[in-house]
Amino acid sequence: MSVSKPSDNSNTFPGRLSDINKRFPSTLYIAKWLVICSITGALIGSASAFFLVSLDWATQIREANDWLIWLLPVAGFAIGLLYHYFGREVERGNNLLIETIHDPKEFIRFRMAPFVLLGTVTTHLFGGSAGREGTALQMAGAIGEQFSKLCKLNAYDRKILLISAISAGFGSVFGTPLAGAIFGLEVFLIGRLKYDAIFPAFASAIIASLVTDLWQVKHTHYHIPVIPEMSFASIIYAILAGIAFGIVAAAFSKTIHFCTQQFKQHISFPPLRPVVGGLVVSAGVWLIGTRYIGLGIPVIVESFTLQLPPYDFALKIIFTIITLSAGFKGGEVTPLFFIGATLGNALSYFIPLPMGLLAGMGFVAVFAGATNTPLACILMGIELFGSECGIFVAIACVVSYLLSGHTSIYRSQVMTEPKINSTDKPSTS
Repeated sequence: MSVSKPSDNSNTFPGRLSDINKRFPSTLYIAKWLVICSITGALIGSASAFFLVSLDWATQIREANDWLIWLLPVAGFAIGLLYHYFGREVERGNNLLIETIHDPKEFIRFRMAPFVLLGTVTTHLFGGSAGREGTALQMAGAIGEQFSKLCKLNAYDRKILLISAISAGFGSVFGTPLAGAIFGLEVFLIGRLKYDAIFPAFASAIIASLVTDLWQVKHTHYHIPVIPEMSFASIIYAILAGIAFGIVAAAFSKTIHFCTQQFKQHISFPPLRPVVGGLVVSAGVWLIGTRYIGLGIPVIVESFTLQLPPYDFALKIIFTIITLSAGFKGGEVTPLFFIGATLGNALSYFIPLPMGLLAGMGFVAVFAGATNTPLACILMGIELFGSECGIFVAIACVVSYLLSGHTSIYRSQVMTEPKINSTDKPSTS
């Protein structure tokens, strides 16, 4: 009587994979996420390239045809109708992405990507004051969500993929992959980084940024002409500047939420809100010109080398808050770059640091305070301006982060640790 021997699975392909995973548990993890991030990073990088080209086209058309600003209310009505009747479930934008990371119940629909792309390009074509970060993140998140649905990823892997998609979107749209990686890890929780997503975040951000570059899409280059020697006096001046940046960041966050609520309370039909906002912005342009609409990249570049009017930052705040709180699409980050850089430029009247350095510090520090992402902003400053200014940038970002309080342009951010230790410290369990 023959006795059958138990089958040996060690020589089969699944058996070998299992054996490798037992001996080198990180190997399959890295291989798995490298494949996923290569695919999603390439898609997101390509989407960012298309978006940046579209945005550049819209900006050039608007600058050549100033009369388009008078159609901003009509464009706003069209955007409002689109979202009211077809895009209510994706209208929360970046906050929806953050909420999904915290509690991944329903999948984000792909329509988020084309809707926000169309809405943002339309906003810029007709003269709204908005940015591009929000659009890049939402497009990236929508792409990542479709991939996770296609591959039937579990809830844990889906969170990781969404974080890495946000990193890819941010890194590729600004040409700052290191800052993008940390931004994705930092933005949804105040006080804690999700280190189990660190490899996918960096891989996605780097790959997406490389792919955007392969499409020959260029990013704006900034230069700080003079960086002083580090001294006790210069550190004090950097702290003072950081205080100003933090106060303005908090004011921006609180005001944009207040104005958004006012639009909702006083105008019940959502498509009419951007009509009213568009009328106000158009009237503002009629009064003072087009300097404070669009991305404002030329003014940002000027702030590093030319002495600008000290009220530039305040007017950009007004135009941006009216545009975005009324329901136009885009992002807050590039306007925050404008606000920070021009505020830094204005501070050079009072703080004895080089004008270009203060502009660079403000560029990232106001953003750090408004989004509670100081580490990402420090890295962004180093990537954009060079390591020589790193200490000044770090001081400004950290002080701004602390001074801005527990406010944020993203309402869905969750605080796991208070910025300053106190008796009401939340549980971290």
